[in-house]
Parts: sequence; structure tokens; C-alpha cells
Amino acid sequence: MTALTATGPATEVGGDLGDIALRLGESVRERGADGGPLTGFRQWFEEFGARAYTRVRPAPLAELEGWRQDPDTGNLHHNSGGFFSVEGLSTSRPHGPVQHWTQPVIHQPEIGVLGLLVKEFDGVLRALVQAKVEPGNRNGLQLAPTVQATRSNYLRVHQGKPVPYLEFFREPWHHRQIADVRQSEQGSWFYRKRNRNMVVEAVGKVPLLDGFIWLTIGEIQELLAVEDTVNMDLRSVLSCLPLTGPGLDTVLRSDGSGFRGALVRSCATASGSRHPTGELLHWMTEMRTRTEVSARLLPLDRLSGWQRTPERISHESGEFFSVIGVDVTAGGREVAHWSQPMIRQHGRGVIALLVAEIDGVLHALMHARVEPGFLDVVELAPTVQCIPDSLAALPTTARPEFLDTVLSAAPEQIRYDTVLSEEGGRFYHALNRYLIVEVAPTKIEYPDYRWTAVHQLTELLRHSHYLNVQARSLVACLHGLLECSGSTAGVEGS
Repeated sequence: MTALTATGPATEVGGDLGDIALRLGESVRERGADGGPLTGFRQWFEEFGARAYTRVRPAPLAELEGWRQDPDTGNLHHNSGGFFSVEGLSTSRPHGPVQHWTQPVIHQPEIGVLGLLVKEFDGVLRALVQAKVEPGNRNGLQLAPTVQATRSNYLRVHQGKPVPYLEFFREPWHHRQIADVRQSEQGSWFYRKRNRNMVVEAVGKVPLLDGFIWLTIGEIQELLAVEDTVNMDLRSVLSCLPLTGPGLDTVLRSDGSGFRGALVRSCATASGSRHPTGELLHWMTEMRTRTEVSARLLPLDRLSGWQRTPERISHESGEFFSVIGVDVTAGGREVAHWSQPMIRQHGRGVIALLVAEIDGVLHALMHARVEPGFLDVVELAPTVQCIPDSLAALPTTARPEFLDTVLSAAPEQIRYDTVLSEEGGRFYHALNRYLIVEVAPTKIEYPDYRWTAVHQLTELLRHSHYLNVQARSLVACLHGLLECSGSTAGVEGS
């Protein structure tokens, strides 16, 4: 593996960013030596993990240090007034499988920064990533973007240490901006939560701090196949990379054959698509206009069907999720000790993308999904997104359309299959099985689904609120297959 552990002399990049896709393609090609294990990275990761840790123990919601329960509403707030609150949400969807429900939800109106810094070394772009511990991570340490911070974090409401490298994203005009867009997060658990996803190419020297490492895009993509290693925020930012344009097939040395050839062609606008982009945009606007959804905040004490104890808030069925409290001691963080509420998912989720070759171009079957916390009602989601264990508590009409297709897929159909976790700062051990499954294209058109080329997804990701966070993770995983032979990207060591 070629991973820089010192700043070194960086090659300055001249001109505009018109060739960024080709430069990113060169970085995608740079992976572990001869496809071998990422030995250098693993040693660095393990050594840092010995110093950076979290010790998480359950704590009653009613006794969380630094948090208070509003006597009038029952809502949970941080004493500073920052970070986030846990409130109630009432949702009505007259034509949905469930027409009305209430639930707890995280309300975090401030917009955070998810920033990835890139720089060219010896003719190849590399990204600066950090090894970050989060209380909700099952394994503690995961790879994160250069900056992953809420507004309360970078304003130091917690009175902790400054956020490293924040200046590159607070004052990006001093450098080269590659991507800059606001994106949503889990609309089932957050109320209108958004983060600014940024990729900035640094001009000038960049100091290398403890806990950070320079990796090529290909090396990060290789780690995407390793269970629970690349965190949700890094996956989200990676999906925003503009990996589309003419000449990418030459840079990636694609011979045009098989799954990989269809995927590489799908990154080129000139290859076309089943549905023109204008038609997709019209479809999304139509879905957002005609979908009747009403979601409003309400006091946490007024939830119907939920049970509240001093320890937790949980659904009376025992399914879906619960709100728990944790007490955290951490090393390698801006703050060494804190308490907080978290959402704990019940059961492992399945998040899957069906893909098919249509006229020689790989397409993904995207679902126009309604989630109550979305700012604009509907976003494009993976083909399947659910927690199978919770389906028994829902009407049969709520079962995802293509779940059985995914679960019955033959091994040779599965192009990607890895367990990844969701955001460890708010969710406790929220694990999902992410899959990419190749199928024969169907001519049947479902009202809520559309076959979409990869270059169209890349174009939509230049704009806010078109792809949900689970879809963005799978776009990053799809990009990770650009340099694969087409065999399954599996879970290492599982």
C-alpha cells in the first residue's frame, strides 16, 4: 500500500478543475500493491486505536449529565442549548401503508461540515482522512472525513479542543473547491437534518497531524469492502466526487467488457440512459408534488404507542428502534467525557441496490422514498431499505417491493456485500447489510422506481436533497467497483 505518513513535497496543480474526473480516476487506480492487504494502513490504524478509544456504558435517560428534560413537553435538550434535542414527531400519510404514526426524532437544526481535503502527491490525488472514535460505533474506531463536525462542535460549545483542518472548509476560497452541497441524513430518525458535504483541493502545504493519514481514492474504496471500517460521513462525501466525464475509461484502462465495462460506461454522459435526466427531474417533481405527507414536531410526552421509562423510550411492539442514554469516556477526541441520548436500531437492516445493464450501460433501480424527516418530502433511495425484523409489526403492504429479489439473489449476482454502520455520533450499533445485486433489466415500470445511470446520480449529487444518505453510501460503493474485476466485494474476515 502507498499511504503517505508525512507531508512530503506536494506537486502543485495548475489550471482549472476541468480534468478533475481524470485525476480522480488516476487516484481510483492506485490501490494496495498487487491487490494485497493494506498492511501499512492496518499497522497505523491499530497503533492509533491503542491510544484512541471509547468506553461506553448505558445510562438512564433521566440522569444524563448535561441534559435536561423539559417539564412541559418531556423533550430532551442539552443544557447549552446546542447540539440536538430529542422530540416527538407526528406523521400523516393518507395513501401510505401506515396512514398515521408518532415517534421520537432527533431535531438538530444546525448544519454541520463534512469535509474531505485532497492534495496531489507525486502526480496522484490523495485524500486526508482521520481515524475517529464515535460512541455508537460497534468497533469504536472508523475512518472519517478530514472534518466531521456539527456547528456546536466547531464553535466549541462543549469547550473542547479546536477542530483540526476546519479552516480549509470555513475559508475554501483560498483553495480549489471540487464539491460543495448540502445533503440530508436519515429522514426516519432526524427531523430535516442537513450537513454541508465538501471536497476541497488544498493549495500549499498541509501539516499532517496525529490520527490522520493520506490515502488514494482507490485505497479508501478498497477499505469500503471491509466490514464497518469506513464511516457513514466519509461514504457520503465520497459519493459527491465528480467521477464522470469523457476519457475516464482510458484512465481506468477498461476494455469495455462485462460488469466493469458497463459500470465505466455508466459514468460517461455520452453513453446515454434509459430515462433522460430532464424526465427524471420531472418525475421527482411530480412525486414530491402529489405525495401527501404531513410531519410536525410534537411534545415527546404525547407519543402514542411508545413506552417511556427512566432508562429508555421504546415502541410497545418491541420493534423499530429505541432511545437510550450513554455515558462516554473517550481518547483522541476534542472532549474526553460526556453523556448523551442515542437511537438504538432493533435488528440489522438491509440496504440494497439492484443494477442492470441496459443498452450496454449499467443502471441502478432507484426508489422515490418518503421519509417524514425529509425537507422536500421525497428523495431517491436504494431499491430496498428496511429492517426486516420490524416488518412483522407493519401491514403487509409495507414490505419492500424487491426485498425477496435481494434476499434470494444467487452468489454470482452479488457485486457488493458488506456490513456498514450508520452515523456513530447519534446511533448506537446501527448496522446494515449493504448490497449491490445485478439482475436482468425488467421492462415493467413501477410508479415509484426508475432505472438511473451512474452519471445521472453523479449529476444529481451536485444538488441538494436528491439522494438520501443510504443511496449516497451505495453510490460510493458503486464507485469502489470501478477498479474491480466484477467479482463480489465482500466482508473481509467474515
